[in-house]
Amino acid sequence: MKQQWSSKLAFILAAAGSAVGLGAIWKFPYVAGTSGGGAFLLLFFLFTLLIGLPLLIGEFMIGRSTQKNAIEAYRAIAPGTRWAGIGMLGMVTCFILLSFYSVVGGWIVIYLVKSIFGQLSGLTEAEYGEVFAETISNPILSVVAQFAFMLIVIVVVAKGVKEGIERASMIMMPALFILFIVIVIRGLTLDGASEGLAFFLVPDVSTITSETMLYAMGQSFFSLSVGVSVMVTYSSYLSKKESIVQSATSIVVLNFFVAFLAGLAIFPAVFSFGLRPDEGPVLLFNVLPTVFDQMPYGIIFFILFLLLFLFATLTSAFSMLEVIVAAVTKGEVKARPKASWVIGLAIFIVGVPSALSYGVLSDILIFGLSIFDAADFLVSNILMPIGAFLIAIFVPLKIPKDTLLTEFQTGGSVGYKLFTAWLLLIRYVVPVVIIIVFLDVIGVLNWL
Repeated sequence: MKQQWSSKLAFILAAAGSAVGLGAIWKFPYVAGTSGGGAFLLLFFLFTLLIGLPLLIGEFMIGRSTQKNAIEAYRAIAPGTRWAGIGMLGMVTCFILLSFYSVVGGWIVIYLVKSIFGQLSGLTEAEYGEVFAETISNPILSVVAQFAFMLIVIVVVAKGVKEGIERASMIMMPALFILFIVIVIRGLTLDGASEGLAFFLVPDVSTITSETMLYAMGQSFFSLSVGVSVMVTYSSYLSKKESIVQSATSIVVLNFFVAFLAGLAIFPAVFSFGLRPDEGPVLLFNVLPTVFDQMPYGIIFFILFLLLFLFATLTSAFSMLEVIVAAVTKGEVKARPKASWVIGLAIFIVGVPSALSYGVLSDILIFGLSIFDAADFLVSNILMPIGAFLIAIFVPLKIPKDTLLTEFQTGGSVGYKLFTAWLLLIRYVVPVVIIIVFLDVIGVLNWL
């Protein structure tokens, strides 16, 4: 029997959970902090609306129209061609992504345990930096924590769509929003929060560079899980009665809202205590403990934040493993548990070098980057844009216009003009923008 989400809400929360993860809570704040604050937020919003949303709808069309996994869906639409390679590329991307994503998940687990046992309070900013450096350089601790994180992911995905992913998402996503709002309210009441608000909300266009545009586009892909066929897989479990346009719009709004909340939670607090917003990837593990430690009942708020962070990370990780499991099992429910364990453990093993890249393997560099950073760059700035570009070409080229219109209008009163606008965006605007930004990142435009 084909697995399905029990309701439209379940699908939206699960898909939003896939989107709202490290991209929105960990990566967005530090990339925004190092890329101009308000200017980055503006670019991120535009890329998400004009590039991310059309692609998300496109992936939903592929999955929902075929009701098949990330590889079989492309084969069903374009039989006897090599377009199924998009699904395979998505599987490879998810495999690599989860291999280093689980490392960060492990860091969260470590910090959550340490904070509960009172080991992350009463320290100076420098001492918090030392704690983080010691944590990520400890080979046994890093690998054990990464394994613990992957263990949770494997167990949930092995249980299936309804009993595993849906049930976890229905609990974790509402809890995430509640915890986030509590933390945001606390941050906005701090003295000096207005300076952080100005940094985050007031765009300074002079800070916009081609690199900022690349990161903003990569962030919109990363945070929406587009370009890796995650949403093809998730939408294949969606009822034919639901509106994919409304669902996609809801997910984009939720995703942007969480990224916006992340900025509101972090930047006012960072500026309030005179810290730097451009600390990079260590912002949440190094700077934020300092911030929370200086608040009344700060350790409680920090534990809440780490719980929120863990929930968001897990819901995204579920989707990455699900893409691969769904493709391998081809809908065979009985094969799911074994596939989840085998694939999940393989991802863990491949991720071990990333877990060790700040310790015993710190001397190994790939094009000047650590193993962890190289994997991140490969996924965010190369594989995801390539996948997104191919999907943008595939949808209008291989799916008949009548089918596109039917899928676009099913389940809701969506006008033909809106369909035309979407088709123009995914057919012309999305591929061109991706090409321009991608050529810039590999230096071709500078050479020209």
